[in-house]
Amino acid sequence: MNDELRERVEREAEKHALLNAVKHESDADVGAIMGPLMGDNPEFREHGDEIPGVAGGVIGRVNDFTYEEKRARLEDLAPEELAEIEAEDEEDEHDLPELPNADEYDEIRMRCAPNPNGPWHVGHARMPAVIGTYRERYDGWFCVRFDDTDPETKRPDMEAYDAILEDLDYLGFEPDEIYRASDRLETYYEHARELIEMGGAYTCSCSGEEFSELKNAGEPCPHRDKDVETVLEEFEDMIDGEYSSGEMVLRVKTDIEHKNPALRDWVAFRMIDTPHPREEASEYRCWPMLDFQSGVDDHLLGMTHIIRGIDLQDSAKRQQFVYDYFDWEYPEVIHWGHVQLDDYDVKVSTSTISALIEDGELDGWDDPRAPTLKSLRRRGIRGEAIVDSMVELGTSTSDVDLAMSSIYSNNRDLIDEETDRRFFVREGTEIPLAGSPPAEANPPLHPNHEDRGVRAIPSGDAVLLEADDIPTAENRIWLKGLGCFEYTGDSLAYTGDDIDVVREGDVDVIHWVPAAESVPVRLRTMDGDVRGRAEPGVAELEADELVQFERVGFARIDRHESADGDERTVAYYTHP
Repeated sequence: MNDELRERVEREAEKHALLNAVKHESDADVGAIMGPLMGDNPEFREHGDEIPGVAGGVIGRVNDFTYEEKRARLEDLAPEELAEIEAEDEEDEHDLPELPNADEYDEIRMRCAPNPNGPWHVGHARMPAVIGTYRERYDGWFCVRFDDTDPETKRPDMEAYDAILEDLDYLGFEPDEIYRASDRLETYYEHARELIEMGGAYTCSCSGEEFSELKNAGEPCPHRDKDVETVLEEFEDMIDGEYSSGEMVLRVKTDIEHKNPALRDWVAFRMIDTPHPREEASEYRCWPMLDFQSGVDDHLLGMTHIIRGIDLQDSAKRQQFVYDYFDWEYPEVIHWGHVQLDDYDVKVSTSTISALIEDGELDGWDDPRAPTLKSLRRRGIRGEAIVDSMVELGTSTSDVDLAMSSIYSNNRDLIDEETDRRFFVREGTEIPLAGSPPAEANPPLHPNHEDRGVRAIPSGDAVLLEADDIPTAENRIWLKGLGCFEYTGDSLAYTGDDIDVVREGDVDVIHWVPAAESVPVRLRTMDGDVRGRAEPGVAELEADELVQFERVGFARIDRHESADGDERTVAYYTHP
C-alpha cells in the first residue's frame, strides 16, 4: 500500500468511524465500520489484509474525541451524511408520522374544533394531544374553534367553553387563537350570498322526506333552477327569520346523480327556532350546517392540515364542492379511527355522562368513576401522561384501543420519584401489641431518597391490619419500620428478630397504622369509596399533594373535612 492510498484509507476510515460513533453516541468499532468502508470503496478490497490495521489506528484517535468533537469533525468531513443521521434520529424520536407535504407550507396551521356541549372526556384528548405535538414539532400554529352552530340538537353548554380551555391547559397546550363559530354568522352569510350569485346554491322548501326520495332517485329538486334573484331574496328572508324550522333550507348545488347520495345537493343552512344560549348569538335563526361553516372557516383561517375521524370522509367530499366554486385549495386531510377506552363502566360519551350527572348517579364531571379529563386531573394524573399515551396511538385509520394502564404507566414514570410514601389500612382489624416493641416507627419518606428523611409513626398499644395481612397463629410478620412480631391469636408479640428474617423469605412485610393515633381517610376510587385509616402525618398534608399509600397505590390528597364530629381526609385514588 503506497502513501497516497494509505491517506485515502485513513480519510475514509475516519469518516466511517465518525459516522458510527455519532450515530450510536459511543466509541467506534473496527468490525462495525469495515463493511461500510469496503462497500463504499471497492478498490480497497485487494488490500483487505492491510485495511483493518490502518483503520484501527484511525479509530483509536477518533475514540479519544468527545462526542461534541466527533460531531464537529464529521460536520467538516461529511455534512450531508451527518444531516441524514440527525434526520433519522429525529424521525425515531417521534411516534407521529410526518405531516403530508409539510415542507410545502411556510407555516403549519391546524385547528381543534370542539363542540362545547360539555367538558372533555378522555377520548377528546387525542386531538389536542396530536395537534399540540405537531405544533411543537413544526413550530407551527393551532387554534381552538368552537363549532357551536347547532343551538338545538347539540346545544352548547355555557360552562363548557371555559371548561374545555381548562382541559386544554391541563394537557399542557395553549392555543394561538380562540374562535367561536357563533360569532361568525355574518361571515358565513356573505359566503353563502357569493355562492348563490355563482349559481352554486338554491333555497329549497321540500320536506325532508320529499327531498330524500328525489335524492335517492337521482332526480333534481323542483327548486333547483330558481333564478339567482329569487334565491337571494329567500335566503335574506331566512336570515331575517321569516321562516320557521323545517320550512326552508339553502342547498349547495353539487351533482344530483353523484354515485354517493350523501353528496347530492347537501344542506348548507337551515332554520332553527331555539335561541342560541349565548346572548351574542341568541337573535339568529338561520344557522349553517357544520360542513359549510367548518369548510369556510378552514379556508379563511388558513388551515394547512386537518385531522378528523374516518367516519367523516364525506365531509371533505362535500366541502370540496364549495372549495371548487370559490377556487380554493383544500387542506391536507388525515383521517383516523376511533379510540376505544377500557377500564370504565360508564360509556365514553358526553351526553351519557351529562345525563348520569343530572340523574345524580355521578357527583359531577370530576367524579372518579367518570371517564373525563376533569376526573383524571382530580385523581392526580398529569396531563403529560395522557398526551404521551395519545401520541403513542399514532394516526392509524383503524380503530385503536387505549388501555388506561398506558396512561397509568406514563404517569407513574412522572410522579414515582417525587412522591412520598405513607401507610393506609383499608377497613382494618385492631390487634393489640405485646412484648416491648419500639415506641415509634421511622420508615423513610421515600426508599430511594434517604435525604428526605423519615416519618414518625407512634406504635401505641395496638395496630390496625388489613384482614388479608393477619397471619395465622404462631406465624411471624414484619410490621414495616417497626420490627418482627409473632401472632398469638390474640395479639402481636414483639420478637426482636432483625431484618434477616425478611431477607431469608420466612416473614412477610406488612403495612400498618396505629389504632389510636391513625386518621380516618375516605379514598375515592373508580369502583366507589374505600374507607380506612392512615398514619398520623397524612392529616398534615396539603390539598393537591400526591402520596403513595404503600401496597395500595398513588393518591391525591383532595381535602381535610369534618364529618360526624371527627376530622377526616378525603383522597382520590390515582392508580396502582
